[in-house]
Amino acid sequence: MAMNVLLISTNRLTVPYPVYPLGLDYVAGAIAHRHRVRIADMNILRDAFSLEEIIRDFSPAVIGISLRNIDTADSVDPRAFIDECADIARVIKQCSAAILVCGGSGFTLFPKEILKAMNADYGIIGEGERLPLLLDALERGEDVADIPGVVMINFQNRIPEPWDREPVRDFQKEYSHLPFYLKKGGMLNLQTKRGCHFKCIYCSYPHIEGRNLRFVSPEKVAETAIKLQEAGAKYLFITDSAFNADIPQSIAVAEAFKKAGLSIPWGAFFAPVKLPDHYFRIMADAGMTHVEFGTESLSDVMLTSYRKPFLTAHVFETHKQAVNAGVHVAHYFLLGGPKESPDTVNETLLNVAELKKSVFFFFCGVRIYPHTELYDLALKEGSLSESPDILNPVFYSPMLIDPDKIVRCVEEQAKSHSNWVVGSGGKKTAKIVGRMHDRGHIGPLWDLLIS
Repeated sequence: MAMNVLLISTNRLTVPYPVYPLGLDYVAGAIAHRHRVRIADMNILRDAFSLEEIIRDFSPAVIGISLRNIDTADSVDPRAFIDECADIARVIKQCSAAILVCGGSGFTLFPKEILKAMNADYGIIGEGERLPLLLDALERGEDVADIPGVVMINFQNRIPEPWDREPVRDFQKEYSHLPFYLKKGGMLNLQTKRGCHFKCIYCSYPHIEGRNLRFVSPEKVAETAIKLQEAGAKYLFITDSAFNADIPQSIAVAEAFKKAGLSIPWGAFFAPVKLPDHYFRIMADAGMTHVEFGTESLSDVMLTSYRKPFLTAHVFETHKQAVNAGVHVAHYFLLGGPKESPDTVNETLLNVAELKKSVFFFFCGVRIYPHTELYDLALKEGSLSESPDILNPVFYSPMLIDPDKIVRCVEEQAKSHSNWVVGSGGKKTAKIVGRMHDRGHIGPLWDLLIS
């Protein structure tokens, strides 16, 4: 029996730019063949109470709430979002008897805490494509306890295996939230694979998506890209943890873009690992215009501490290859992890000055997430209690340098560099980006800072 299912995107974070709720397209794709689906995006609603009209009009039997971000993960501007999400849940409970289901990457990190805060009936750990399994069980009145990834408040923390079926994205150009993103930079998102096999000590991606890479065929990625372009997208961003985590696959996707006739620019996040000499020329020939490197540090001591799959020499080489290919380059840095010291901070800042034609984003403080090596290390060192409450932002405290000193060092250096951004830029940057979007500028816009 078909049910009305309302899917809600709670993410309102628009710094450095609004992010299209890609995950809900996949959840919709998993259930739309059997159920009536509607998406409500809090980016286009005035407040939580604006949901009431949608809920009363649609009369959903099940409401899914997606929590993409738990907080800003920025020690300079640490904002938690759980209270906003709990407000949404309270409004839902007041005007509807629908079954409330939580999901999303943020939920997967803190399922017990969020279920309690939201007073939700169920949650889904990992990929939201498991929702139809829950819906089927609810329809038949069956016990949901054995469904992989489906949890309740008093559940045992059973981490499911990653979803082993090919993802199906149900993008519709009629979605009511689409015009917001087309107006605010024209940027829509693509996914070419899931999973991350890198072993960075602070990263939650392997817990959320698994360590094994699971690919979408290059042809299907290109087909979706063309569909987004025809719907009005002016720019595409590939949301993979690292687009080049599998080099042959990323090249095949680029070639598929070129063959399909994709004409709008695109960008992605890359690891600055050793690459074939003409790698970025292949990307540029396929329309790529922006490279975002997850560099994190330019000190080999810190790169080794973070368990990055590259060293400083690799960063300089891949940077040179990208610049020579004529694409815009940004580097993201994460300062304040284990073994960070005045010497390693100084080494990074001195080396940054040697990277030409780029913009640099500095995050001073490493957010501690559960299910990471950094979490275990913080417990071992005693900087976290045995039962820590880290739903609100908690940052690692390096033993060799005061975290505040890191911020002061970076901010002092950034004063004389327009292409150095501390954190995500805060409210000031958000206003500037908003004005640029209103003037018709597209894409991530950080390329305007390059010097």
